[in-house]
Amino acid sequence: MMFEPIQRIGRVGVFFGRLLVQCGPALLRPRAVVHQIFNAGARSLIIIMLCGLFVGMVLGLQGFDLLQRFGSEDALGVAAALGLLKELGPVVTALLFAGRAGTSLTSEIGLMRATDQLTAMEIMAVDPLRHVVAPRFLGGLIAMPLLVAIFNLVGLFGAQLIGVQLMGVDPGAFWSQMQSAVELDDVSEGIVKSVCFGIACSLIAVYEGYNAEPTAAGVGLATTRTVVISSVLTLLIDYMLTAAFLGR
Repeated sequence: MMFEPIQRIGRVGVFFGRLLVQCGPALLRPRAVVHQIFNAGARSLIIIMLCGLFVGMVLGLQGFDLLQRFGSEDALGVAAALGLLKELGPVVTALLFAGRAGTSLTSEIGLMRATDQLTAMEIMAVDPLRHVVAPRFLGGLIAMPLLVAIFNLVGLFGAQLIGVQLMGVDPGAFWSQMQSAVELDDVSEGIVKSVCFGIACSLIAVYEGYNAEPTAAGVGLATTRTVVISSVLTLLIDYMLTAAFLGR
């Protein structure tokens, strides 16, 4: 019992290694990968855009209230851009991805396990990792940075909507200070985080589904574990990456 977490990490590592081997052949079937990008990305667009808009609007309100105390309201664009690009965009998108697309991947693969579809593929010498798991993993991995980019764009629009249209911040100062202050390293930090979150969330989702108990309760438990583990892992990776970027 004491070594169970270590054993679980080892099993996930072995599964990840086997999955990486199958990602190359899976890319030779681009139609399957594109279909999974649609499932994981396009079907999550509404919730991503809605949450991005509201997060940007809240960031505009809170940022304006804070900066107004120091007489720096014109720096609202910088605060909103840095907050979204480096932290809020990747983290919130990953949490939403785990709750929407991650659970969908886990339940889909878990149901295939419960109905013996994966076992039937193995009997017919068809590798389930190559034909079922790898395209879904790649779809989630590719969709995550795209969703983060859309979240950031909509979030910036929401911050501009509140700051410029409602609070009266000068639009020229809002955009010009943002363009002059935001550097390539800030954008690259968000991209690196989004890719790492995509790997982590997609890996946990397909692993839990592939190894789910072949019962209704087992699939439900695997889906719950996907959300919990993905959320905790996202915040842990975020801290580690933030510390690494700040320590350069």
